[in-house]
Amino acid sequence: MSNGMRGTGGGQPGGTGSAVVPQGARVRWSDPLWWTVGNWAGRLLCLGAGQSACIAVFGVSEAGAAALARALAAPDLGAAVRGWPGAFGVVRAVDGRVEVLADAVGTVPVYWTRTATGVVWSTHARALAALAGDGPDPAWLGAYLRDQRVPAARSAFAHVHRVPPGHRLVLTERGAGVSPWWSAPAPGPYMGAVARLRTALTGAVRVRAGAGEPVSTDLAGTDSTTLTVLAERYGPVTGITAHPRGVTAGGDMDFARTLTLPQLTRRTFELTGRHLPFAEAELPATDQPPLSAHLWAMFSAQLAAGLPVHLTGDGGDHLFQPAPTHLADLVAHGRLLRAARDAGQWARLRRISPVPLLRDAFARDVAALAASGAGATAPWLTPGTACHRDPVDRNAAAALTDSLRAAARRAQADTELAASAGVELHNPYHDAAVLDAVLTARSWERVSSTRYKPLLVDAFGDLLPARHRARTTKGTFETSFHTGVRARLPHLLDHCDGHLAALGLIRPERLRAALHRAALGARTPWRALLAVYGAEIWLRAVGNAPAPTWTVLTPARRTP
Repeated sequence: MSNGMRGTGGGQPGGTGSAVVPQGARVRWSDPLWWTVGNWAGRLLCLGAGQSACIAVFGVSEAGAAALARALAAPDLGAAVRGWPGAFGVVRAVDGRVEVLADAVGTVPVYWTRTATGVVWSTHARALAALAGDGPDPAWLGAYLRDQRVPAARSAFAHVHRVPPGHRLVLTERGAGVSPWWSAPAPGPYMGAVARLRTALTGAVRVRAGAGEPVSTDLAGTDSTTLTVLAERYGPVTGITAHPRGVTAGGDMDFARTLTLPQLTRRTFELTGRHLPFAEAELPATDQPPLSAHLWAMFSAQLAAGLPVHLTGDGGDHLFQPAPTHLADLVAHGRLLRAARDAGQWARLRRISPVPLLRDAFARDVAALAASGAGATAPWLTPGTACHRDPVDRNAAAALTDSLRAAARRAQADTELAASAGVELHNPYHDAAVLDAVLTARSWERVSSTRYKPLLVDAFGDLLPARHRARTTKGTFETSFHTGVRARLPHLLDHCDGHLAALGLIRPERLRAALHRAALGARTPWRALLAVYGAEIWLRAVGNAPAPTWTVLTPARRTP
């Protein structure tokens, strides 16, 4: 691992061959082997031990000695840690059996691969790819280009598997197995969900800001403003609001000014030509294409303007403003008039026909409803580009979970980018306890065609200024995307004949035509275009970066 990245991992118990660890790793347990790399200060790592048993919680948590002791002895490890605030994985070794829990959302990923000496797991896929001697997986990339909600059990690297969110990896001397430990909670009374969300999100912020050290936030929309208000309860907060050069009023700027708190320092971040989308900037190598690859020039500068611990509102839209998958639930529960009304209002806002929405709702085609508004397949993708997705259950809860997990997976690469810049980037809305709280509300109570993010506002409206409670839209930077393409057109055209074209995943001539249209201001399928740009830049970054190195443990080093 490189760039000061934090990571952890281990091996299969009872291994008979030479044990290997990443260069610079610290061995924590010898048999079964468990190691860490990088700085795991304070709240990021909690350890416990008993008679012939060990447990560790890696990530952000409040796991104290008593909670660790209960989890160590619990017959069901998943049930024991479920509900803890934070984003974390857990590894427990008992009597020659290793159990590694991936969190329910996927904020702290767990990967594994088979080697000649047994199974090795790690929180970094690129490190395992270097161990296995494999590179990026073309089939995974094909699925990513068509739909960023890629198969949960695969990583972006060949022969490196991912433990799906909410699953456990179990290692014994005889091999490895993966099984689920999490399932969606049953819905209950709406006000109970409101109270539970308030508790869960408050805990998610407290576990990151509760030490009283200064943190920074994105002070913009309702999601990030809520985090700012909660973080200010525990210590100083710097709220950063981005704005185009010369624009000092309107949009997020006006909303930011309405928030006044004793420990809040408001700071503006002026966007100039250097920060346009697609501005040239060296991208560090990550485990998969980052969500912000096209914004890295702006993202890195904005991180530098903040503090070493930064909270973002990423994930809020997925939780509180989802696609209209609730229409299928309304039909299933016989609420046909509400379904017709919601479909009409949703379609009117997006200037589309409600007929396809109602057709999909009556067919209970949740996957189609989830893709509403996404547009047709990008014309530059080749016909053979793979697109093998995990099936989505026929209900809105599964669709919402799937959507948040996809967002968390993409955001994890942004967390790696931030770490390379020396910043701890946190996404409290991606915490499993927050997802649990949201899912306890019925799908048609979580959304509204007339109110903006009703569940979040009902949970925290008393803490927000009146203007935020009445907000109905969020800011958009689509104009800057067209400007960025126009300014960087030669650079972008050069990418059309790059790695993706060599892999046979795109048709360069059609991609070039789409870029020319975007430069002229034509309507553009931005999601698909950003995916292809991010994948191409990522492949170049991975190809140019030195591969993580592994070292064979000597007998002396196998003892912690």
